[in-house]
Parts: sequence; C-alpha cells; structure tokens
Amino acid sequence: MKHMRIILLFAFIFVCGWLPAQVSQDAANQSASGSRHWVLVVHGGAGGPAKGNMKPEREKQYTDSISRALGIGSGILASGGSSLDAVEAVIRFMEDCPLFNAGKGAVLDEDGKAELDASIMDGKTGKAGAVGGVTIIKNPITAARAVMDKTDHVMLIGPGADAFARTHGLEIADPSYFITPERYEAWKAAKQKTRTEQPAPSSEEKEKKGTVGCVALDVNGNLAAGTSTGGMMMKMSGRVGDSPIIGAGTWADKNCAVSCTGHGEFFIRNCAAYNVAVQMLYAGKPLAEAAHFVIFDLLKAKGGEGGLIAVDKDGNIAMPFSSNAMFRGTVSARALPLVSIY
Repeated sequence: MKHMRIILLFAFIFVCGWLPAQVSQDAANQSASGSRHWVLVVHGGAGGPAKGNMKPEREKQYTDSISRALGIGSGILASGGSSLDAVEAVIRFMEDCPLFNAGKGAVLDEDGKAELDASIMDGKTGKAGAVGGVTIIKNPITAARAVMDKTDHVMLIGPGADAFARTHGLEIADPSYFITPERYEAWKAAKQKTRTEQPAPSSEEKEKKGTVGCVALDVNGNLAAGTSTGGMMMKMSGRVGDSPIIGAGTWADKNCAVSCTGHGEFFIRNCAAYNVAVQMLYAGKPLAEAAHFVIFDLLKAKGGEGGLIAVDKDGNIAMPFSSNAMFRGTVSARALPLVSIY
C-alpha cells in the first residue's frame, strides 16, 4: 500500500509537469522504501469569504495554484534537495502568482505603492534573513535568503535592501510590475472611502488576498520556513507586519518550522511563530497542540485572527486557523497532495 501511494504521488507530479525530469530512479526507490521521508506544507493566506461565498472558478484558481506550488516543492524534496531550497522555490512561484498578496498582486499602501516583506529561516543552522518595505525586488524571498547567506545581518529594509538586491544581481522590477488592475481598483475604492470619511472596511468585509508561506522537512531531517507578503491594504507607508520578523511570522529550528498569516500586529506582540516552538520545548506539547494553543488560546483570545502552518522533525504537520478560510496544501513522501481552503 505504501509503495502504491508513492507511485501515485510521482504519477501526479509527472502528469502535471511539475517534477523535474532529472529525478532519479534511485530517489524514487529510496522514498518508496521509507528511508527518505520529506514533508512540504504551503499556505496562501488566512481570511477571505465564508464557505459558499466564493465563485467556484475562483476557488479552482486558488487550489490549482496551491497544487502547482506543492509540485514545485515536492520535486525538489523528492530528488534529495534541501528544505531551504524547496521553501524558496515555492514562495518564489507564489510571489509571481497575482492571486496572492506577495510580490506581483500585492495589496497597496495608503500611497498606492506595493511595499513588500519576506523572511526565511534555516532550522539546521539557526540562520535567518529578511527584507522589509522593499519596492523593486521581484522576489523578496530570494532577497531574504541573500541577506542570510551573504551578510552578517538578519534584516535589511527599504532603499538599503533594494540597493543590496541590485548589488548582488537579484532580479529587479519597476514598482508598477507589482500592481495588478484588480489591486489598483481595490485601492481606489478604499481611498475613496477614506476621502469621504466613511468607515474603513473591516477585516471581515475585505476579500483577503493572503500572505504566502512554506515549511519543509527534507530527507536529511532538516527543517526550513519562509513567509512573504504585501501587508495590509491601505497600511501606513512604512508599516511592517509579522512576515519578515523572525519569531513572529517565521521560525525554524531543529524541532519545528512555522509560517504565520493573519493580523500581523497580534502575531508580533505574541511572538507567534516562536511560541509554537516554545510550547513544544518547554511545555512538552506535541506540534498540533502547540499550534492550536497559539492560534486559539493566545491570539484569538486577544482579538487576533489568522492561522499558521507547521511541521516538526518527525514529519507531523499542523494547519490551524481562526479565520473563515486559509488557503493551504500539504504533500509528503508518504502522502498524496491535499489542498484545502475551508
């Protein structure tokens, strides 16, 4: 039965054209034998309309995109690639997909600009990198990794981060690249409400276009996590949420990897991502219990809405959320892809 699941997984990936052709038969055999266990979990943000209120064709766009993200990451992990490489590749794809609030298609600040944040963390080494408030970096997650790999720092922000990306040959885009017609119209409507002194739309009224994130366990037992976002629609210029803050929006160590999505200020004030690790380390809670505690007992009790994805060193996963929905998916060497919204 286990061998049949592995065969079906590889058939799924090859049929969709998302697994590189160079994946060796040796890697497939090792996965089938159970000696090379890997796990991938992705999210496309928490929030959005309640179940039944999204058009079926729109739902399919999201689920198809999550499936493609899973295919990209599983191709890397199944061929023996690192969790760090898988996390970066998955988030790059999602930053390029205008459905999500990261990279192209990010929401706009009060001045009509896309200001982007991202972070990545390597559980094996404890190293991390982040960028905040960047405006011309096509893939902020790659800039975050470059900060981690090529500097002694953890976070670079604003013009300094943009200049760093140019210097290190990262792909640069005109600020207009990130603005889609849909996002621009949403910004105009929000701006008009502000000018007429109408109440700003509540979080329930807004159609959430979520922050993206990924956590992974590779065949060598190493964990990694990453998160990328455009923040909140009509946020103050210069506002930074939890996504680029290590311990708030992203965390990875040798026990677990976590990526968060939701109302960033609450996640920052409660060190949400790190708190999952803390609950496991000091309270002895299993991953699912620790993640549930953070989302519901810690955050929701204080008015903070959102969710997180997490994986531990044994391949257990958790995906709790307190919002109407959370776009999410998971796949592993031992389980077929699963994509969910509600």
